[in-house]
Amino acid sequence: MADGLSVFLVEDEALIRMMMADMVEELGHHVVAEADNVRDASAFAMTAQYDFAILDINLMGVYVDPVADLIERRGKPFLFATGYGPELLPSLLRRRPILRKPIALDQLKSIIDSLFPDMPAKVPH
Repeated sequence: MADGLSVFLVEDEALIRMMMADMVEELGHHVVAEADNVRDASAFAMTAQYDFAILDINLMGVYVDPVADLIERRGKPFLFATGYGPELLPSLLRRRPILRKPIALDQLKSIIDSLFPDMPAKVPH
């Protein structure tokens, strides 16, 4: 993992997804799969090779919890990035980290560091 973590990014707004991918890369990690809807995200959740996932809660009016369930079954960590609060999540998913949009780079770094405490720290430029 010397070259950072691999990230699965699920976000339906293209500009926000690009911004988040840039932030992930600035932190020394890389996006290996992206999806903007539950169908594609579900397929990637089960087949893509990634270290953790960042999930928007609402994808074009459909909640992402089926995708979160698939990721959880694989034993992969994930976090939510959303403009909504945790009350929209099923109770079992409310214990996951949540980043509120707009997302700040230091907040994203802090959550990634908490998910992977043994990962060497990289200072963003």
